[in-house]
Amino acid sequence: MSQTIEVASALPSASALTTPFVQTLVRLIRAQDSYGAWEGKPDAELVEPFIVTKEQRRQMPIMADPDPDVLARLELFYNAVSLSIERETGLVASPMMKMHHEGFGRVLLTTGKLVVLSRHLRDVHRFGFESVEKLASEGDKLTKNAVETINTYPEVAKA
Repeated sequence: MSQTIEVASALPSASALTTPFVQTLVRLIRAQDSYGAWEGKPDAELVEPFIVTKEQRRQMPIMADPDPDVLARLELFYNAVSLSIERETGLVASPMMKMHHEGFGRVLLTTGKLVVLSRHLRDVHRFGFESVEKLASEGDKLTKNAVETINTYPEVAKA
């Protein structure tokens, strides 16, 4: 029995779409468009798959294997965080992600010899944010925390 999950229809605010983090994410999405299929699409449409409302989350099963598209979005999100860190500090942040096929795993971001972000992931099949504003906020928060860690231990980050 398959369930149809409705797509979020709430339009994001223009200010959320213009945040540096969301713009970095949009650039990453567009960079993967080797055939130009997304060339004329607005930014809001490109980030729409990252939006998962509470109602959509309720319709998803409690346990499920993550879809390859969800894993790709998860990877794009943390790659955008990495690029945002690089934009802020001038240092390359390398993402490493290890996922179990059942939807749990870990993501690390390293700069030099310093781990600037370490997160355990679970219920990855439900990955998403309630709004573009929350997407931007979470990306900015992760970037800010990583930059603070780099500023605390600059010699390790540059090693």
